[in-house]
Amino acid sequence: MLRVLSGPRSRAAVAVGLAAGIAAGVLPPPATAAATLELLRPTGAHPVGATTLHLTDTTRPDPWMPGVGARELMVTVWYPTHARHGTRTQYMTPEESGLQLAARGMTDLPADVFSTVRTHAYVDARPAGRAHSLPLVVLSPGHTQPRSTLSGLAEDLASHGYVVAAIDHTYETYAVTFPDGRIATCGVCAFDHEPTFRARQHQSRAADVSLVIDRLTGPNPAWRGSRLIDASRIGMSGHSAGGASAIPAMLNDPRIDAGINMDGTTSELIPASGLNRPFMFLGTPAHAPGGRDDSWDTDWSHLTGWKRWLVMAGTVHASTHDLALFADQLGIDLGATTTGARSMEITRRYNRALFDLHLRHRPQPLLDEPSARYPEVTIAAR
Repeated sequence: MLRVLSGPRSRAAVAVGLAAGIAAGVLPPPATAAATLELLRPTGAHPVGATTLHLTDTTRPDPWMPGVGARELMVTVWYPTHARHGTRTQYMTPEESGLQLAARGMTDLPADVFSTVRTHAYVDARPAGRAHSLPLVVLSPGHTQPRSTLSGLAEDLASHGYVVAAIDHTYETYAVTFPDGRIATCGVCAFDHEPTFRARQHQSRAADVSLVIDRLTGPNPAWRGSRLIDASRIGMSGHSAGGASAIPAMLNDPRIDAGINMDGTTSELIPASGLNRPFMFLGTPAHAPGGRDDSWDTDWSHLTGWKRWLVMAGTVHASTHDLALFADQLGIDLGATTTGARSMEITRRYNRALFDLHLRHRPQPLLDEPSARYPEVTIAAR
């Protein structure tokens, strides 16, 4: 039996639409018909495997639930494999799909629509690769979003020879299912409007990221394929709150060599002493220099290492994760003029370019000059 661990939700959070990137209180038009949703195919040479990990940190109480004495996380790990057949990963369970849709007010869609998404990774396929040969990339989703919304990016990176770990930050999303059937819902949604919440969230997520790195690269690893990981080459990327959290994660954990913030408001997260490791902002026009959200300006000036500030024309806040692709497939208009498939293609290519450059030391002209292949992308600053 499923047991739901409930937390009250704010009205603003419930009103946010499918992609949680539309202004609070505005719902996108409902889809008129159900569709079978599908991720973009990975572009790399390797087939992809995926496994799910349940991690528990008994040294840290849960930051959001008083009385819960340990921090529990669910993590999906994608990786290269030789397997070309098997059971595909499930994007969400039917229960998770229903809770996500209900919380966002999307009651016109079938409740299980996200449980039937066609993915491209094989469950628990045997990992492939030489020991200590593959870089690790950690992914963090947006506020209230589950880790599954970064599956398209994760599958693509894994197909190019990365190990990728995406985190569900417990009680920050509408549904996280644990192996014993418990479902944790959005405990923070009752107070996520409070002035101190974002700072607490960023630090909590930074600690979650360090825990995942510990359990994948340390002694007694949590995953059988951990021997593949080169612990000297670690990157992080995230969307929205997850992207902003890459900054405190890097400040707190020197093992993270390079980071990407995909459209996350930062609000002066970098101290005056600076962050001297490679970092890239990848944003919508709202995050362009002089745009509606100017929170990156100060943090940009405090990046003292290699850095890039990229802007994708025609995109909205949801454009850098899977739900923009699904919105197009469902006939939901999020307000973007660049399609979800195209913005996902760009997101995957520029994430890989950053990590190929700084974790594999492969030259990436794509990050140095405008690209005729991706004219939507402007290098706003460097």
